[in-house]
Amino acid sequence: MPQPSGNILNPEEDEFIIELTLFRLRRKSKKTLKMDWQKAPDIQEGIEKIVEKLELKYIDPKRIVSFRSTGSSSRARARIWSFPKVWQMALNLPAHYVIEVLSQHYDHLSDDDRTRILIHELLHIPSNFSGSLLPHRGRGKRIDARRVESLFQEMKAKT
Repeated sequence: MPQPSGNILNPEEDEFIIELTLFRLRRKSKKTLKMDWQKAPDIQEGIEKIVEKLELKYIDPKRIVSFRSTGSSSRARARIWSFPKVWQMALNLPAHYVIEVLSQHYDHLSDDDRTRILIHELLHIPSNFSGSLLPHRGRGKRIDARRVESLFQEMKAKT
């Protein structure tokens, strides 16, 4: 570890070295969590139910794999992972998606909020089910709380 030079003529250098040392100590002191992923059949059932009720015919729930993760430092509650065309061609597989829910931010939510989150993630899937993802603000419809809530209310009305 760098030590202050003790050079009275250059106190700025000593200050920099001390700050660097403190930064490294703070960084090392953070707990490093081990990421873990488990398949989540309950999430898969929720996705299938949403796709059926909202009649999202372009989505094939059999080609969406659901995981529950622990140990992430992300603040997200869930995320969707794409399967780019180059990988589809390389592995000779059709388009697939992965929906990951982050256990520490997702599991404590109400059933309604969990459903809203899954609806939000499904909205990132384009209508051609190509393996790519739609952004929150694109050319077409936005993926925002208003749209998610509208679809959630539509789904509840069909129950």
